[in-house]
Amino acid sequence: MAPDKESSLDVERKSVLDECVVHKAPWTAFPGHLHEYMRSGLSEEDAQFLYRIPKKEQDRIFHKVDWRLCPMLAILYLISHLDRANIGNAKIEGLEDTLGMSGTDYNVTLMVFFVPYVLCEVPSNMILAKFQRPSYYMGALILCWGTFRMALFYCASAASGAFSGLLAAAIAKMNGVGNYEGWRWIFILEGLATVIMGVAVFWLLPDSPGHAAGRWLTEDESHFLRLNHIMTRGVLKKPVEEEGKRKRVDWKLFWTVVKDWQIYLQAMIFASNAVPNYGLKFTMPQILRNMGYTSTSAQLLTAPPYACGAISALLSSLLADRFTWRMPFIVSAQALLVVAYAILFAKAEDIRNNVALCYFAVHVACVGIYPILPGCNAWTINNLAGPAKRAIGIAMMICIGNLGGIVGSFIYQEREAPKYPTGFGSSLSFAAAGMVCALTLEFLYWRLNKKGEEKTEDEWKEVYSEEELDRLGDRSPLFRYQL
Repeated sequence: MAPDKESSLDVERKSVLDECVVHKAPWTAFPGHLHEYMRSGLSEEDAQFLYRIPKKEQDRIFHKVDWRLCPMLAILYLISHLDRANIGNAKIEGLEDTLGMSGTDYNVTLMVFFVPYVLCEVPSNMILAKFQRPSYYMGALILCWGTFRMALFYCASAASGAFSGLLAAAIAKMNGVGNYEGWRWIFILEGLATVIMGVAVFWLLPDSPGHAAGRWLTEDESHFLRLNHIMTRGVLKKPVEEEGKRKRVDWKLFWTVVKDWQIYLQAMIFASNAVPNYGLKFTMPQILRNMGYTSTSAQLLTAPPYACGAISALLSSLLADRFTWRMPFIVSAQALLVVAYAILFAKAEDIRNNVALCYFAVHVACVGIYPILPGCNAWTINNLAGPAKRAIGIAMMICIGNLGGIVGSFIYQEREAPKYPTGFGSSLSFAAAGMVCALTLEFLYWRLNKKGEEKTEDEWKEVYSEEELDRLGDRSPLFRYQL
């Protein structure tokens, strides 16, 4: 697997390894990461295999997986949120009038989605962990999503928001075709695209390195990825489970996650995205109509703010990865939300005389909304030890955070148009509360890291056994929280 030209560091590593192997040195004498590989429960043969692969070759394998996996998942994410986004577009095309909605009927319709969403998030991730072929499970979910029209009603990612307005403006021109209103065709055509993608997932979504071996991964590449997974799962000295072996639900771990304080702070950070995000997505076309634009113009004018949000999310994530520091990029995004909603709260009452300023504020809101979610998810995952706790923890955080979707469904009341004091004020408040939680979390992580640095690794091992340190997971004094 070695590349044509190896760095001097790679050559030196192999030389040290060969010397240890020839002299049959004990594993404690092996250099650097090899020591950690063997301590993790890998056999000597597997540890040597992993250690011999140069960094450049490892990066090439990871990039190969990225190019195969990420585009497919990105398309599924886009389709999922494109479906959810369209109720706001359908509303200004006559949905309420056709269905005889009045009062809070529209808000209740929005809210209905979030009840099963919140209830099913954690169980779904626990079920997914039991599937040997994730593509089967995800394909079935997406296929069901595409054939259940009510699921098409809800909200929102930045890219899907930009597409939804453009598509809705075009599809709405089909008004009257087949005796269907334009807003019905929005759901029908985009639901059809979802069904097609759901079927395609069964064949196109990669499942695991083992299933890809001999197809688009070589046997050595597949073996490397499996061993790397063992190394990064955060569990020491536990036997490696055979691929595909069914595991029982670990209820003890589940309750550990339920009692983890960081999950609730992260959930509030998530909610500082969810409330403004869902509320704005459901209402943006109507806000733009309140400025005096026609339905078609309002649909088209939703695209630029979401495009800015998508760029903002990408740049923020790249910078956060570059500096390996999540908090500043989350807090700065939340600060933009505070500014945007302060402008809208103050100026929306006379929105037709403040069109430019309010439309600018909508852009600022989207720029602030979309960096929060990827930053929050990455921050949560980085600070939970072990894949099982990560899976349950991220699901729990999203589950609680998505309660903000229920809030977002009700904060924009038509009787308050065009000022929407409850909508703009609530969004501002959640953004400010999220800032407090992010700063608090940063301080607590920093303090725990400092506490862990009070003793050396060997000194901590005099206080705790290796089994105890392993069992403590991210509560171990040797664990370092990512800021």
